[in-house]
Amino acid sequence: MGFFDIIKKGLKKTQQLLNTDIRDLFKSEGRLIDDEFLEELFVKLIRTDMGIAAANKMVDDIRVNYRGRVVQMTDIVEHIKKGLKELMRQPESPIAFAEKGPTVIMFCGVNGCGKTTSIAKLTNMLRQQGKSVLLGAADTFRAAAVEQLTVWAQRLGAEIITGAANSDPASVAHRATAAAVEKGVDVCIIDTAGRLQTQTNLMKELEKIRRVISKIIPDAPHETLLVIDAVTGQNGLSQAKHFSEAVQCTGLILAKLDGTAKGGVAAAIRQEMDLPVKFIGLGEKAEDFALFNADEYVDALFD
Repeated sequence: MGFFDIIKKGLKKTQQLLNTDIRDLFKSEGRLIDDEFLEELFVKLIRTDMGIAAANKMVDDIRVNYRGRVVQMTDIVEHIKKGLKELMRQPESPIAFAEKGPTVIMFCGVNGCGKTTSIAKLTNMLRQQGKSVLLGAADTFRAAAVEQLTVWAQRLGAEIITGAANSDPASVAHRATAAAVEKGVDVCIIDTAGRLQTQTNLMKELEKIRRVISKIIPDAPHETLLVIDAVTGQNGLSQAKHFSEAVQCTGLILAKLDGTAKGGVAAAIRQEMDLPVKFIGLGEKAEDFALFNADEYVDALFD
C-alpha cells in the first residue's frame, strides 16, 4: 500500500464516524446553515476529540461563509478539510540529526502509550535508511519492557545497552550515550519508564536522564519525543503540556491511531501546543509507521 492508503486504513474508524455524523446532518436537497445546524456540527466534530478550540474555529468559519444559505454536504466537508489543513500545517519535521557524532533521541510517555513499539518502528525506519542504531533500555523497573526492546533490537539489527533490574535509569542512559560515541553509531535511542505526567518525582527522573546525556554530548538529546496513545484523546493534551515543561519535548508521536475514532486529537494538539506531530503509528508491525503529513492526514479523515 502507498503512504496515503496506510494512513487511510489507520484512520478508518475516525473517518467512518465523521462521514456518518456529517451525512446525517443533510438531506438530499441540502441544508440551511442556521444556529441549529452549527450546534449539531460542533457536537459531531467534538466526538472525534478534535477539541473545543479547533471545533469552534471550524464552525465559526462556516458561520461566516455560509450562514443563511442552503448548501450541500460536499461544500461543508471541503470547507472543513481546507480549514483543518491550514490549522494543522507544520514544517515537515523528520528527525533533526546531529551535524557530527551520534544523534540522541529520548522517548517519554505514560504507561501503555505504545512507547516501546514506537521505538521499534522508528528504529526500523532508520535501519532502512542505512543508519546504525543503538538502544538504551532505561526502563529498568519493568523487566518485560527490557525484554521486549531486546527482542526488537535483535530483530532489527540494532545494539542495545541494558541495566540491572531497578537500577538507576540515568546510569543506563549515560552508558548508552557513551557507547554510542565510542562505537560511532549514527543514532542512539533512549527508552524511559512510562509515568503519569502528574508524578513529580518521576518527572524529575526524566530531567536527570537529560542532564547525564548532555554531559557526554552537550547538545543532546537532539530530539525528545513524546508518545501519545491516540485512544486517550483529549487527555493527550495534558500529557503533552506536562512532559514538555519537564523535558522540553521537540515533537510528538501519535500511536494506535488504527484503534480509535478519536483521530481528531491531532488537530487539538496542533491548535493548542507549539509542537509538531512528527510520526503516526498505525498498527503493531514495524512497518506501520509514517512521517506525519497534515494534508494527507486530513484527506484520510474524510475520503
